[in-house]
Amino acid sequence: MYRSHSCGELRASDIKKEVTLSGWVQKTRDKGFMIWVDLRDRYGITQLIFDEERTPAPVVKKAKTLGREFVIQVKGSVIERESKNQNIPTGEIEILVNELTILNESIVPPIIIEDQTDDGEDIRMKYRYLDIRRNPVKNSLIFRHQVGMQVRNYLSNEGFIEVETPYLIKSTPEGARDFIVPSRMNEGQFYALPQSPQTFKQLLMVGGMDKYFQIVKCFRDEDLRADRQPEFTQIDCEMAFVEQEDILNIFEGLTRYLLSEIKGVNIGDFPRMTYEEAMRTYGNDKPDIRFGMKFGELNDITQHKEFNVFNTAELVVGIAVPGGASYTRKEIDKLIDWVKRPQVGALGMVYVKCNEDGTYKSSVDKFYDQDDLAKWAEATGAKAGDLICVLSGSTNKVRAQLSALRMELAERLELRNPEEFAPLWVVDFPLLEWDEETERYHAMHHPFTSPKPEDIALLDTKPGDVRANAYDLVLNGNEIGGGSIRIHNKETQALMFNHLGFTPEEARAQFGFLMDAFQYGAPPHGGIAFGFDRLVAILGGQETIRDFIAFPKNNSGRDIMIDAPSNIDNEQLKELNIKLDL
Repeated sequence: MYRSHSCGELRASDIKKEVTLSGWVQKTRDKGFMIWVDLRDRYGITQLIFDEERTPAPVVKKAKTLGREFVIQVKGSVIERESKNQNIPTGEIEILVNELTILNESIVPPIIIEDQTDDGEDIRMKYRYLDIRRNPVKNSLIFRHQVGMQVRNYLSNEGFIEVETPYLIKSTPEGARDFIVPSRMNEGQFYALPQSPQTFKQLLMVGGMDKYFQIVKCFRDEDLRADRQPEFTQIDCEMAFVEQEDILNIFEGLTRYLLSEIKGVNIGDFPRMTYEEAMRTYGNDKPDIRFGMKFGELNDITQHKEFNVFNTAELVVGIAVPGGASYTRKEIDKLIDWVKRPQVGALGMVYVKCNEDGTYKSSVDKFYDQDDLAKWAEATGAKAGDLICVLSGSTNKVRAQLSALRMELAERLELRNPEEFAPLWVVDFPLLEWDEETERYHAMHHPFTSPKPEDIALLDTKPGDVRANAYDLVLNGNEIGGGSIRIHNKETQALMFNHLGFTPEEARAQFGFLMDAFQYGAPPHGGIAFGFDRLVAILGGQETIRDFIAFPKNNSGRDIMIDAPSNIDNEQLKELNIKLDL
C-alpha cells in the first residue's frame, strides 16, 4: 500500500495514528539535527519531521538527499506540531517519520511549483505536466470536472440522453475552416473534424431521440485568442417537439442551477433583449449588463450645427462615464489616444464634462451651447460629475468602437466584478449577413436555422431583414451559449440553400443525407450549444480559458509541450497518397 491517507487528510484527531503517505517533496528545511519536509499530493500538504533523536539514523541520512519534486513514501506516526500553521488544514499535526522510500528522483524543475509564479506562459505550457501540480491550475481542472458533473446531473434529470457522435465527418463550406484528415483507404479523399455535431444531432431528432446532449470536442481552424482554442468543448443539446420558449426555459434552468450549485448564487428572471436593441444600446450582441453606460444616440441633437464631423456622420452616439468629470485633460487625452489605436480605429473623440454646479465644459464649446450639452446629458443619462464620451462615423463601426471603449472604462472603474453574474437572452438575430468579400449572403448562425415564420416572405425581396428563430445566452459580456429552432422540412431547407448561393446540385452533394432524412417525418426541433470552456472560466471568475484546459494550445495553435503540429514521415505521406511540393 503506497498510502493510508492523503496529504490533505490528517487532523489533530489523528494524533498517535501510524500512517503511510506518498507524494512530492514541496520543500525541505535542514537544521542539521532535524529536517522538515513538506510533502504534497493533489489533496494538500503535510509536514514531515526527521529527528536525529527519534528517527533511525539511516532514514535521517536519506532525508538529507531529498530534492524538490522527489517522489517519496514515508511511514510514521502523527504527532502534534509545535509551530502550528493555521493556513493549511493539516497545520496542527506533522508526521514523525521512521521509514523513507524514494520512489523516484527528480531533476530541478524548470518552473516554480508554487501558487504564485513569475514563470512566463510559454515555459509553463512547455512543462504543463509540472504546471498542473500548482494549486491554481490543479484546482481549475477539478472545478471543470465539478461543473461537468453538475451539467450531466441537470440534463439527465430533465430526461436528456447523452449520445456520442462521430469525429470523422464530411467537410462543409459554411462556418469556420475545417481541420481535414486524409483517408488512407479512400485515395484523394478527406474527412473533416467536426466544428459541431450539428447535422448529427438533427438526425438524432429524426431518429426519435427527442432530448439529446453531449459534452463534446469540436474543432475550428481559426485565429486564436484568450478565450478561443482550435479544439474546444461544447455542451451540445437538441430537443424535438419544442418551440423557442421551451428551449429558453430549460437552459435558463441549467444556468440558474449551475450558478446555485457551483457559486451559491441565486438568479431571478433572465432579461431578454432583441439583437437590434443590443446593438443600439450596447454596440454588440453580447452586452455586459452588470453596469450601465448605455448608448445615447445623438444625431437629432448634434447635427445641423456648424460641426461638420457630426453633420456628415451616419451615427453620433455617446456614453456617460460615472465620475469621469474629475478626469484631468491628460487622462482624457489618453482615452482619446486609446480609441485611436488601430485595434479600435476611431478618428477621435468628443467629450463633455458634467460639472457638479450643473454647467458643462466640452471639447466643442465653439459649436454647442449649454442648452445643447444639457440635451446630450439627458440622452446619455449623464449626471453631475460624469463625463460624456462621444464618437461618430458609420453606424456599424462607431458602435463597435464605443462598445470597446465602454468595456475598457468598465475595467478601469472596476465595474466588472467576477463574483457578480448577470445573464440575459439575446433573440431575433438576422438570419443572413452580407459578406463584402464574397458578395453574397452567409448564414449568421448556420444554414439549418429557421427564419421567423412571419419573415419568410422577405427572403426574396429583403433577405437582410429576415430574422432568425435564434437566440444567444450571454453571461457577463460573454456569449456562453447559442442556438436556434431548426428547419425541419425539405422545401424550406432547399429555399435556404438557394438564398445562400448553393445550386441544387451543390446542396445535394453537401447535405443530401440531411434533406433525405427530412422526408421521413422529421419533427419540429431546436437546440443550443454552450461553450463549456468559456462557461467554466466565467464561473471560475476568469475570462481566459487556458488554465481550465489540461493541455491547451498557444496563440499559434501549437502544443509546445509535445511540439505539435509536426512534420509527417515520408512513408506515412506515401500511404496517404499525399505529395508535398517543397
